[in-house]
Amino acid sequence: MHENPEDLAWLQRLLADSYAAAGRHLRSIVTEERRLDAAGVVAEMGAMRVMALATTTAGGEPRVGPVDGLFYRGRLHFGSGADSLRFRHLRARPAVSASVIDGERLQITVHGRAREVSPANDPALTSFLIEVYGREAWDGWMSALPWARIEPDRMITFRNAQVPEGA
Repeated sequence: MHENPEDLAWLQRLLADSYAAAGRHLRSIVTEERRLDAAGVVAEMGAMRVMALATTTAGGEPRVGPVDGLFYRGRLHFGSGADSLRFRHLRARPAVSASVIDGERLQITVHGRAREVSPANDPALTSFLIEVYGREAWDGWMSALPWARIEPDRMITFRNAQVPEGA
């Protein structure tokens, strides 16, 4: 866990505000007992989960694809190729949505804006990425990738405790 008390407090406020703004239908499915609190999000996310990340084309068409969703300091981070469509889209239109889904058991969805970050300017982030991917991968090619952090406007969580992990 890399979140400090301030990160957890911020994340808890985001979760509460997001749920308060949710519509009646969503709240009928994501009931209070099915929501995760900040500590639960941190525990479920661990260091990395595959997430579906949605960007938009210049014509407003959605594009979704899988990326490594790296949870660090209460926010999702991801990398991709410097010339990837994903980064071309978010550089022009930073609004994104992302979901981590584990079958019927878990769902964490974030809506916000992607902001490019430079691990070279953030030694703690670099250490985290090396911890996740290993020194060889980092030194070999990963350090050259562009990286982004999602600054969330909303985060909705769902956990069905009756469904076992991986089911």
